[in-house]
Amino acid sequence: MKNLKLIGFLMIIASSLMFIQCTSDPIMGPQGTAGIDGVDGVDGIDGVDGVDGTASCVACHNQSHREAIQDTYEKSGHAAGGAVAYAGGRDSCSRCHSNEGYINYITGQPAVAIASPTAIGCTTCHEKHSTFDFANDGHDYALRSMGPVTLDLTDASYVIDYGDASNNCVSCHQPRSKAPVDDDNDGLYLQTNTRFYPHYGPQSTMLEGIQGAIIANGSTPMPTVGTAVHRTGASCVSCHMSSSADGETGMHTFKPNYESCKTCHVNGAPTEVAGLAADMASLHDKLLALGLIDADGNTLKQTENIPFKTAQALWNYKTVEEDHSHGVHNPKYAKALIKNALEAVN
Repeated sequence: MKNLKLIGFLMIIASSLMFIQCTSDPIMGPQGTAGIDGVDGVDGIDGVDGVDGTASCVACHNQSHREAIQDTYEKSGHAAGGAVAYAGGRDSCSRCHSNEGYINYITGQPAVAIASPTAIGCTTCHEKHSTFDFANDGHDYALRSMGPVTLDLTDASYVIDYGDASNNCVSCHQPRSKAPVDDDNDGLYLQTNTRFYPHYGPQSTMLEGIQGAIIANGSTPMPTVGTAVHRTGASCVSCHMSSSADGETGMHTFKPNYESCKTCHVNGAPTEVAGLAADMASLHDKLLALGLIDADGNTLKQTENIPFKTAQALWNYKTVEEDHSHGVHNPKYAKALIKNALEAVN
């Protein structure tokens, strides 16, 4: 019996040793032949001594910078999106009235009806940087478009180039209709469209001094195209996106900060051109009496020919009105358009 117990004990010890041997790591053999070396990588560009490589990124991509932009943008007409529901989804209107429409336009996609348009937002105008060498190439603010803009409705190809981010504004802030033309050369015009105006966007052409109606024999001379001081010495962004102390103007509100205007207008910037408001009021009353506009200034469809100069006067009235700068964009041009229009209807 004792022998049997001893044999059983020895069998247990042996099986334990076998288990340990089976589950232990294998004994390493000799090292094999070394493989062929891989291809060397390309050397990176040396950084600037003493400068953090992310410094230029962090200058804009930080919370305090973004918050100021967002806070001011929420006070802008773009963010309000008042025309999104009406025009934002229409194929012919969406390019300037919705986020999706503008992206389609600026990326070369066809104009299509948009089922669920959204208001213009950050990614409407901004996408990605075209370069990160800001010191040499300038800051592109990751705008989708900064290149020169060929206007839609000029008889010949007319290109506006502000040389900065203002070009992005011109894409939409240009007329959608053309000044009347006397095709028959009979001195008459049939104005059959209630949308007889540059459709809210003549700011760029007002700055240039083009696309107003040039009334023959007007006594006030038209200034030379492209010579307005705000065209040659300022830009959209310098006037409408300057720094903002109160958060109510400048930056992404797109509302002029008149304090910043004192850089040039040392005595304070005018908010309108002297005498223009009175001339506009006189022209309004005359056009109203002629049945060409209603009391609110909306154009009325005509059923019979009117004098061509009268049609030109109406066009000039709507051009200056819908520029919304009260003539400040181009004072001499605005005054000439309205002075000559008044002569035409009188």
